[in-house]
Amino acid sequence: MPKGRNVLVVALLGVALSGCGEAVDGPVDEPGPAGIAESWTSCAEAAPQAGAELPVPPGATSSPVPAASTPNAPEIGRIDPAFTPVTAVLCGREIRPRPGGGQEQVATERHADEIDALIEALRLPDQRRPKGEFACTLDMIIPPWLALLDDRGRWLRPYLPTDACGKPRVEVRTALDGLRLTTVDTRPAGSVESPEAAAAGCAQHWADMVWVETTNGRPGPPAPPAAPTGGRLRLCVYQVPPSEQGGGKPAGDFLYGGPLPRERQAGVLRALGNRRAVVDCATPASRFAVLRPLDGTGGPDRYVELDGCRRFLVASPTGGAALGQGDSVLAGLLGPV
Repeated sequence: MPKGRNVLVVALLGVALSGCGEAVDGPVDEPGPAGIAESWTSCAEAAPQAGAELPVPPGATSSPVPAASTPNAPEIGRIDPAFTPVTAVLCGREIRPRPGGGQEQVATERHADEIDALIEALRLPDQRRPKGEFACTLDMIIPPWLALLDDRGRWLRPYLPTDACGKPRVEVRTALDGLRLTTVDTRPAGSVESPEAAAAGCAQHWADMVWVETTNGRPGPPAPPAAPTGGRLRLCVYQVPPSEQGGGKPAGDFLYGGPLPRERQAGVLRALGNRRAVVDCATPASRFAVLRPLDGTGGPDRYVELDGCRRFLVASPTGGAALGQGDSVLAGLLGPV
């Protein structure tokens, strides 16, 4: 029976400032008692979006913070003394390999019955900051979607007591990590990476960085430097749905890709080194290409609008980017491989 080692998600938002130090227990705006729902059904009904967003590759558009809100769930709060929990339920999602290649997101429901340590930890008070200078680390700990059931099938959402830094107390984190979890249900929740994207070596989703940079008043100078002629390039082409076009960070879905044929690469690099003036244009692209080193090392990332304004962006791995003007010939060289 698997242990719950990955119950908590840690999003690293920055470096550690210092240790939190010793906190002082005391009353600090304690929440009221949790609402109690009469009959548990399933995660699919009670928490259909729990854990809906998971970490994604650079250049993609989703947040790394899992979705946790559930409109129809009872109000989170302290466990009423009259409510005796016998089962913990954790609702979430995970990424798994899919048959035929690629990855899929799977919604899960897991139960644990040995929960005495967890209940004891959930009854602890919040900790408050001590007086004087105090600093916390910048990592963000994201707890799971958690429910507690009693022997009558009623359920509630327990409040997780926090430490002096506003994160779940270490006792709660330890108890959650120590749960012996049994998976009682899984269900498909969407594709993360299609077999075609996996075979091409491309991410399933990417953002149109030409649009992002130009709408934010960047980049400069208006003409790119001479394009280097290093190793082989990988081509990944994305389709931007109409609902995304013109937004702040248009999200594209994988369309086609793979190693860029050698006979095309030389022409592509020549086109990306031109000094043509960038046209004054604000037409969103419906398709764009991403060109990255095939071996994953070194060179710049290159982004090309395949329609719309047909601009391109050469982004240096050391920072900075330069904008250039493409054309239908360049777009043609970036067709299906």
